[in-house]
Amino acid sequence: METLYVLADDELATEGGLSIEPFSALLAGGPPPPPASFDPSTHIAYTPYSSGTSGLPKGVELTHRNIVANIIQCNATPDHVSMNADDKLVCVLPFFHIYGLTVLINIALKCGCTLVTMPRFDPELFLRVLKEHDITIAYVAPPIMGFLAKHPAVDAILPLPHLKEFFSGAAPLGKELEDEVRARIGEGLSVRQGYGMTEAAPVTHVMPFSRSNRADTAGSVGTLVAGMECQILSTDDGTPLGVGERGEICLKGPNVMPGYLNRPDSNAEVFTEDGFYRTGDVGYVDSDGMYYIVDRVKELIKVKGYQVAPAELESVLLGCEAIADAAVIGLPCAKHGEQPKAYVVRQKGHESFGADEVAAFLAEKVAEYKQILSANVEFVEIVPKSAAGKILRKELRALEAQRAAQAV
Repeated sequence: METLYVLADDELATEGGLSIEPFSALLAGGPPPPPASFDPSTHIAYTPYSSGTSGLPKGVELTHRNIVANIIQCNATPDHVSMNADDKLVCVLPFFHIYGLTVLINIALKCGCTLVTMPRFDPELFLRVLKEHDITIAYVAPPIMGFLAKHPAVDAILPLPHLKEFFSGAAPLGKELEDEVRARIGEGLSVRQGYGMTEAAPVTHVMPFSRSNRADTAGSVGTLVAGMECQILSTDDGTPLGVGERGEICLKGPNVMPGYLNRPDSNAEVFTEDGFYRTGDVGYVDSDGMYYIVDRVKELIKVKGYQVAPAELESVLLGCEAIADAAVIGLPCAKHGEQPKAYVVRQKGHESFGADEVAAFLAEKVAEYKQILSANVEFVEIVPKSAAGKILRKELRALEAQRAAQAV
């Protein structure tokens, strides 16, 4: 006879061969539980969903081995992770996102850190937590880095003598923001970033402490964590590429998922014949083994036959003191194939900053084919982003498609 335990304390009946017992009966002792067996390499521990920033979210099946392996991988190299029981972390990342789940709940607690949790990002509360709780490490996403670099309220909490590090993840962080945060908060502050994805539980790359805060590694996501293999394949024909050549990042390791939930079609597409996971991200590696992420394969803008990465232009735009936030997508162009368009949030106090100034700022910093016409600059109140801080460019593309349809 099977037994169902429910949250009730009254006497419960037995119906249809099912014994119904109050939950409190589980605490009353009794015979030992039946033996349980499972295979940590195949049994699923979590099924978080991918962010769906460029398509529909998919259930990512992560095994017990995937999760435990990633904890061990991150802690295997002190130059990657060096937390201990003396550290205090602010927890503003959502725990349902794999970044918060693995890094804050699993890795930080394994290291014995104190976690100061927040229900959501609130600028005033976040700054107060940093100051009043003597936070030593802050794991954040790029939008918070932008807030730290530009918001006037940050000055009121400085200095922060206990703060050792800001670590950014979940989306690309440009070197311009890295430099701005470091210069504002304090030159002794470590500003690092890493790379990963839900499908890898999630950490695959981390900027080493020994290489951070250096001009020659600014904007890098660092080196591979222990036990990872990486290939960079051509986005045209899938052939392996060498040092400095941009292609799709493909990864293999004990932390990589076995597949998506109920999506055999997707699983067949995302794994190569030799078992590497195709991330969909474009990047390259330098001669020192430092990796750089350029953008998503599907979001590259094709201008005059050249590939333009939206994330690169966004990073440059955020280096302008008059710009608080920015997003870039590609628009169809009969002459050039596509052309970039920027959605710009003005910094407070710079309301007169216009489209011509945006175009002129970019023109001084990027190649001709990467430039944005002033007619393709739109000022907005907010850039759409996911809970983890990724720009939802698909919403902007949908907006432009709707506008085009209405214009017909």
